[in-house]
Amino acid sequence: MYLAAAGVGRLGMVDRDLVELSNLHRQTAHRESTVGTHKVDSAGLTCRSINSSNQVEMYRDGITPQNAVELVSSYDVVIDATDNAPSRYLISDACVVAGKPLVSGAAIGTDGQLTVYNHGPDGPCYRCLFPEAPEPQSCSRCSDAGVLGVVPGIIGSLQALEAIKIASAVGKPLSQSLLLFDALAGRFTTMKLRAKMPSCIACGEKPSITAKTLPSYSYAAFTRAPAHDAGPAALDLVDPDQRLTAQQLQAWLLSGENVSIVDVRPESEFNVAHMPGATNCPFSDSRPEAFSQHIEWLQQQQRGLKLGEVSQMSSDDEQALTSRLCVVCRRGNDSQRVVKLLQCNGVNGAVDLVGGLEAWSREAGVDFPGY
Repeated sequence: MYLAAAGVGRLGMVDRDLVELSNLHRQTAHRESTVGTHKVDSAGLTCRSINSSNQVEMYRDGITPQNAVELVSSYDVVIDATDNAPSRYLISDACVVAGKPLVSGAAIGTDGQLTVYNHGPDGPCYRCLFPEAPEPQSCSRCSDAGVLGVVPGIIGSLQALEAIKIASAVGKPLSQSLLLFDALAGRFTTMKLRAKMPSCIACGEKPSITAKTLPSYSYAAFTRAPAHDAGPAALDLVDPDQRLTAQQLQAWLLSGENVSIVDVRPESEFNVAHMPGATNCPFSDSRPEAFSQHIEWLQQQQRGLKLGEVSQMSSDDEQALTSRLCVVCRRGNDSQRVVKLLQCNGVNGAVDLVGGLEAWSREAGVDFPGY
C-alpha cells in the first residue's frame, strides 16, 4: 500500500491463497467484505483505491519453480513476504538467476526482521546464509505460531522503504545487514551479515542452480516442507458407515435421491462458492454450542430417520432415509464434529463427506474453487 501511495507505477502481486477472516489482523490490505476472494484481487483493489494510476498485475497461481524466473525478471525489485522455507529459497534463487535485488522480511510473535539479498557486488543471497535447509520443526508460520498484527505491518512498511531506496538509488539499503525488531522492548538492532559465499550453489563462482536447472529443482524435497499450507491433519471421529466418499455422494445426487446438503463452513466461505441446493449452517469448533440453533431444523429434515449403515442402504430398504442428510465442510473435519454433535441430539442418520469439498472438487470431477 505504501508503494502504491508513493507512486510506484507498476506493482506485481503473487499469491494463490484466498482471504480468510484470520488474516485481517495482520494483512490490512484486505477487508471483511473481501473474505473468500483471491488475496491478489483484494490487495489490488486496495492499491488502486489509494492511487488509481497504478498498474497492478495479479498472479493467482502463485510462484513455482516453473514460473519464478520469468515472474521476477519482469520487475526491478522483488519483495519476499512469504512465511515458509521452500518459497524463500525459490524466490532467492530466482532473483539470483534474474539478477534482481530481493527485499526479505519476516515476522513471528512479537519479533520481526529485515534484510536485502543479492544487491551490490558482495551482497549475499539467502543460500549464502542458509546453505542447509533448517529442520522443518524449527520453522513456524504466522498461521501456526501467531503474530501480533502490528509487527508484520512495521516490517512491511520497512520493506517498502528498502524497495524505494533501491529503486531510486538513494540511501544505503540493508545489504549485508540484518535489521531485528523487538516489539515488546520497542528496540531495533542491526547485525552485520557475511558477504557473498564463493561456494554458494546459487550465486557462487560455479552455481549449479541456473535458469536451466531451477525449474526442475525440488524445493519441497530440499526443505522437507510444503510451500503451501496443507491444512490440519485429517480426523477420524465417526464410523466408516457414517461417511461418504465424493463418488458415493455424487451417485446419490445423480440417482435422484432426496439429499439435503448441509454446509457447515463460515458464511463468508459459503457465499463465495457452495454445492447447488446446499444449506449453510456454520459451525465453529471453538463455539460448538452456537450450532444448537440449527439442530431443530436438522431434526425436522431428518424426521423418520433410523440409525444404520446409511451409506449402504438401497432406495427400497425399509429403513431408507426419508431425506438423506450429508454434512460437508472444507476438508472433512468439522463435518465429522457436526455428525457427532447431531448424534448426541438424536439425529442419527447424518453422514459426512470424506475429505470435504476439497475431495469433492478433486475426486468427483466437479469444478469447485480451491482455497
